[in-house]
Amino acid sequence: MFERFSRSYYLGRLYVTPTTSDYACMERTQHERINEAVYATGDGIERLDNPLVMKLESGHFAVHGTDEVPANTLAIPESMLEGTRIRNPPALKEVFLARRERAEQLLGFSVGSQLPRDHS
Repeated sequence: MFERFSRSYYLGRLYVTPTTSDYACMERTQHERINEAVYATGDGIERLDNPLVMKLESGHFAVHGTDEVPANTLAIPESMLEGTRIRNPPALKEVFLARRERAEQLLGFSVGSQLPRDHS
């Protein structure tokens, strides 16, 4: 689903659709699988429900797992969707997944579920 893109990100394609939720989310099983593959260190018991950090266009945000979203779909709050170039969702879009070190760095700056915008 995601391929190595750079030292900081993986690149994938997901259907992006609006949600009435206050936070971004994706299908729980995929979320846990990605969490284990990308964020787990292999040291002891680790939580697989921690948020993933993704980037769509220039905005970073935390992504949670849920049973309410179909597979291969990223549901983002309507207010966040308004700041993108997506006009007719659902739309298949390139999405960046922050690698563990980059995610930790971004989460250190976060307040709430949306992370600060950057242009990297």
